[in-house]
Amino acid sequence: MSATLPNANGKPDADLRATQRPRDRIISAACELFYRGGIHPVGVDAIAEAALTNKMTLYRHFKSKDDLILAYVTQLANDGDGVWQRIAKAHPSDPVLRLNAWLSHVEDVLMTKFARGCPLANAAVELHAAHPGRAIIEAYKSRKRGHLVKLFRDAQFRDPDILADEVFLLFEGARVNIQCGGKVPASRVVRMLRAVISTAPRKPRS
Repeated sequence: MSATLPNANGKPDADLRATQRPRDRIISAACELFYRGGIHPVGVDAIAEAALTNKMTLYRHFKSKDDLILAYVTQLANDGDGVWQRIAKAHPSDPVLRLNAWLSHVEDVLMTKFARGCPLANAAVELHAAHPGRAIIEAYKSRKRGHLVKLFRDAQFRDPDILADEVFLLFEGARVNIQCGGKVPASRVVRMLRAVISTAPRKPRS
C-alpha cells in the first residue's frame, strides 16, 4: 500500500478508499489528514469518519493515536524507499540513467506533488525528540543520503559523500521552503542540482 495524500483538489479520494480494507482505509485517511492538517490538530474522530469507519474499528487496528502516527511515518518511509527501488530496477547497470531518473522524480515532487512540503519533515517538527516516529524518520533520511552517496560513487564522482550532502540539502531545503515561500524558489532547484552535479569532479577514466 502507498500513502494516499490529498488529490489535486486537496480532498480525499473516497472512491479509492471504499475499495480498501478497514486498516488500509484508516492509514490512507491518516496520510491525507495528517499531511493536510498536521498530526496534532487532526483527531481520531476525523480520521475514522474519513476512513468510512468508526473509532471502535480504528482502535481495533491501532491501540492509540501514537500507533497510528507510527504507521503513518512508516508508510511514508516505505514509499520513499520504493522510489529508489523502482529506479534501481529500471536502470540496474547505468548510474547516469538512475541519476537522471531521480532528478525527474525530484522535479515531479517539487512541482506537482506535496503542496505542503515533505510530509516526513513536517511530522518530525511535530513529534518530540523521544517519540519513536522520529527514529523512523531519521533512519529514512539517513538511507536517502546513503542512496545518493552510492549513486554518485557508482557514477564515478570523486567525492560522493560531499556531493550527496550538497544535493541532499538543496532538495530537502526546497521542500521545506515550499511551506512558506511557495513553489517559485523551489522551481529552480532541479536546475541548481544539475549545475552542482555537472561541475562536480569525477574520477579520471582508467
